[in-house]
Amino acid sequence: MPALNSALRRLTTPALLALALSTAGTSYADGVRTIKIATAAESKPLSWGAIGVEPQGYEPDVLKAINAKLPQYKFKMEGAADIAQETGLATGKYDMATGGYYKAPARLKQFLIPDSPIGASLMKIYSRKESPINEMKDLVGKNIVPVTAGGGVYKFVTQWQQAHPGENVTVRASSAGVPYPDRLKEIQGGKYDALILPSNLGEQTVIDNQKLSIATSEPVAVNNTYVMIHKSEKNKALSEDVNKALKELKDDGTLDKLSRKWFGENVSKYMK
Repeated sequence: MPALNSALRRLTTPALLALALSTAGTSYADGVRTIKIATAAESKPLSWGAIGVEPQGYEPDVLKAINAKLPQYKFKMEGAADIAQETGLATGKYDMATGGYYKAPARLKQFLIPDSPIGASLMKIYSRKESPINEMKDLVGKNIVPVTAGGGVYKFVTQWQQAHPGENVTVRASSAGVPYPDRLKEIQGGKYDALILPSNLGEQTVIDNQKLSIATSEPVAVNNTYVMIHKSEKNKALSEDVNKALKELKDDGTLDKLSRKWFGENVSKYMK
């Protein structure tokens, strides 16, 4: 029996040492938590890149800057369709999602949303330079490009009209998915007088590259955009960490730099 115990000790001691080393390695690895993030797949320059393609754009760059400030996490991004983003976030498939999201009561109930915004959506009016349209009241009697039924632009125009009943701005709803570069050409060609869109879709790049004679108004509406996080107990710390990092990135000028890189203007100055 003593011989057997001695043999077991000889076998067990190296095994315990290996286990200890293995556990130490695992503990170190577990100290860095992987965060799976859904980014917009087809919203250049805000964010684009389908599954299997490295996401690019303003929001992916901001996420990389956040991750650099939070070494306790490893951000893993993948592009996803709009409907798949919120569904995946609700089910826990994703830990975070970005896609130009506004705060809304339903989202605040369903997700964790840091107070510090990741960006801002600037609603602007695009019109011909020879007859520039600078504000919403200038659209009275104008032929406006039809907007997506139920979309953000439609809701904005409808709410503006309700708040200004004496100004008759007519906007038609449409389900036709005509790309906005083609819409800008239709403005220049005279088919329509004006186009209302958030400016973070790359309109200015199209105008510059195609040398279109299109004027851009100052923002007629500004909405902060936010990171959304899967609602769970363990993600409360993640939400607080992301909130702190975003505030620092705004204060140190990083958001200004990245918005100029991708949108050609300082979007961060409009963040409320």
